Amino acid sequence: MHSDSKIHNWRIEPREYARQEERRGRRHAYESLDPARTALVVIDMVPFFTEANPYVRGIVPNIGRIADALRTAGGLITWVLPANKAPLGSLSGEFYGPAVSEMFAATGGEGALRSRLWHALDVRPEDPVMEKNAHSAFFPGRSPLPGLLAERDIDTLLITGTATNVCCESSARDAATTGLRVLMVADANAARSDQEHNATLHTIYRSFGDVRATDEVVDLIGQRSN
Repeated sequence: MHSDSKIHNWRIEPREYARQEERRGRRHAYESLDPARTALVVIDMVPFFTEANPYVRGIVPNIGRIADALRTAGGLITWVLPANKAPLGSLSGEFYGPAVSEMFAATGGEGALRSRLWHALDVRPEDPVMEKNAHSAFFPGRSPLPGLLAERDIDTLLITGTATNVCCESSARDAATTGLRVLMVADANAARSDQEHNATLHTIYRSFGDVRATDEVVDLIGQRSN
């Protein structure tokens, strides 16, 4: 990890762990996964966000660890980039203001899709790379990702990337609503502050999916692949 990189001081409140343990008899919703039916979803790891935020640079090694483990076990690695379109469409100029709307419309960068990803990421030729034209990659009609996952009979998602509380949270919520098992990786997502990051982890853990650390996710992958 670069010296100017950071990892969030993440946590789930003990009372939230206790609440779920009382409800379902265990801390984590998803205690196992089938690697062949699991996809790592890496969201918006492009220079626009990575250069500006040390927390985003900090998660690069953890994304790499998960990708390596899942590839070895036969899972799918997917990379989702922002399209060159403001995320709120015709409302963006009114909502963000013209200058910021124009800036957001350019966050995905230019050139071939694979060339737009952060240079330190290990993107393989077989990995699907695609755009989304909204905050969520799972809102109907906004990305080819849901159709791709359905074709491959994927039932479990490992959500990583940035920003935790915007595109990653939006994607996690919508994916869970469609019936997919969602695991948000606590130390492989990044926001601008620990407060913003942890607020999303709380929301996902309480209502939409599971929250696990990279070490735990790699262990889950290994349990089925050994």
